[in-house]
Amino acid sequence: MSSRLTFFDSESGENIEFDVVEQTRVNNVDYLLVAVDEGEEESEAYILKDVSLPTDEDACYEIVEDKDELNAVMGVFKEIVEGFDIE
Repeated sequence: MSSRLTFFDSESGENIEFDVVEQTRVNNVDYLLVAVDEGEEESEAYILKDVSLPTDEDACYEIVEDKDELNAVMGVFKEIVEGFDIE
């Protein structure tokens, strides 16, 4: 899976480009594993959670910040993404 996602950061007012590495569904919630390629050997990775409503035309994602939720979903991504070291 290789696609780009533009994320609007409401705090800074900037658009941030992410590479979508993988997606999964846990407990009926969609999650994306995304990376920011800054030209370095190691990229910043984030897990985004779909928080959009069924009536929304576009998907709306937020960065997962809850530690328990993050650890659970990160464990799923570690299993399905080969060669991707997540810390």
